[in-house]
Amino acid sequence: MSTAKKQEQQRPAQCKDVALAPALSFIDGRWVEGPDRFPVLDKYSGQVFAEVFAVSAEQVRQAVQAARKAFEAGAPPPHLRAAALYKCAELLGKYKSRFIDHMVAEAGLTLHDASGDVDRSIITLRLSAEEATRLIGEQVSFGASPGQHNRIGFTIRVPLGIVCAITPFNSPLNTVVHKVAPSLAAGNAVVLKPSGYTPLTSALLVETLLEAGVPPGFLSLIQGGGAAVGNVLLEQPEIDFYAFTGSTRVGAVIQRAAGFRKCQLEMGSIASTIVCDDADLTKALPKIAHSSFRKAGQVCTSIQRLYVQVNVLEDIVKGLAHEASRMTAGDPRDPATLVGPLISEPDAKRVESWIHEAVVAGAELICGGQRSGSVIQPTVLTNVAPGMKVWDTEIFGPVVCVMPFREIEEAIESANSQPYGLAAGVFTRDINKAVQAARSLRFGAVHINETSSSRADGMPFGGVKASGYGFEGPKYTIREVTEERLITINL
Repeated sequence: MSTAKKQEQQRPAQCKDVALAPALSFIDGRWVEGPDRFPVLDKYSGQVFAEVFAVSAEQVRQAVQAARKAFEAGAPPPHLRAAALYKCAELLGKYKSRFIDHMVAEAGLTLHDASGDVDRSIITLRLSAEEATRLIGEQVSFGASPGQHNRIGFTIRVPLGIVCAITPFNSPLNTVVHKVAPSLAAGNAVVLKPSGYTPLTSALLVETLLEAGVPPGFLSLIQGGGAAVGNVLLEQPEIDFYAFTGSTRVGAVIQRAAGFRKCQLEMGSIASTIVCDDADLTKALPKIAHSSFRKAGQVCTSIQRLYVQVNVLEDIVKGLAHEASRMTAGDPRDPATLVGPLISEPDAKRVESWIHEAVVAGAELICGGQRSGSVIQPTVLTNVAPGMKVWDTEIFGPVVCVMPFREIEEAIESANSQPYGLAAGVFTRDINKAVQAARSLRFGAVHINETSSSRADGMPFGGVKASGYGFEGPKYTIREVTEERLITINL
């Protein structure tokens, strides 16, 4: 039994009250220590509750070399890859409380959000398992070329080789699964580098995948600081694909380093949602509040810009403030809490300062804005204007800015004016407005009668402009991490 698994089995349910032995990385089929250590903080209390060994540059290279060796030896056949992923989904359900404990402590997710992350991960694993058995191309026609009509042509999809997955703190399980599971389903080897804020959930996931039957050589876990370890990973020519979720700044670094290699980059966002005066507000308001404040607003598609048609502005502002007042913010271990802490107290102080700057500049604070440690109360601002950080820069906190508009063209133009384009939502019962918005909003996804954060795990998910390119969603990720090869036969 691995050291990490022994640590996990000995751990009480409330991990904030126990100091774990240092967690490990998984390289070349073994759990290994690294030369340095870094702390993991409970995001609500701010206390150190665990330590993790950080790997060396040489250990990073060993992980990549081991992945290459495993890939060249050959992946298991598709039905076995699918079986392992199905088994992992089953084990996630069995170990759900352990995963929840990890995410509540190291990510600050509420019990509700952590439970949802596990449930969605189970779906993502099952979808990936299904796709493992239907890796197909298409038949190619030669009928248009004289003398070529007797040729037979078709394409096949083959794995790229080594996928390096670099994952964020805000969805420490499901986002990791979205990168790892489809890559394994396609027959690639995976080197996983999780966020230094949330390393333990990834370690438990790797253990679970191994228990489910994923060959050890096809899975490596690299623990360490983003810059130090990340830079070494970018220097490895053996890596064939980089899958990244994080900031646009870091994504640009990865893109430059990747050169001709493929990437999937999901980066910054200022998510927008538009509410027209014909919308069903009884359905829209709870969805808007949930989208704005869940996971403490630390979701790339959380509503930051809320455009409201003037005829319903007062109703929306009052209704949203009411919804926010009902969302208890505080200890994520309290079942009544719906808004947990931000990932760090410095981040909470930054959000607090941006709110204060906006109010000083003329914005009106409708509700929220108070900070206690790393917790920010759900915040609604009106009278915002371009030039304010809360409007122009991704805030990644539980803050929504309300902007009135008269005609939908105004809202569309404003939403499109930003450098990002991940997701947008539109609430309207007018089919003409819906189609106009769908065609005009330059975002990777436009959701009608849903918010910008609406997502089902089987759908394609990706952005445009500075929000990145490439898709998550198992079927679509598999297209990213495979290459299409043309085969022709001349009879």
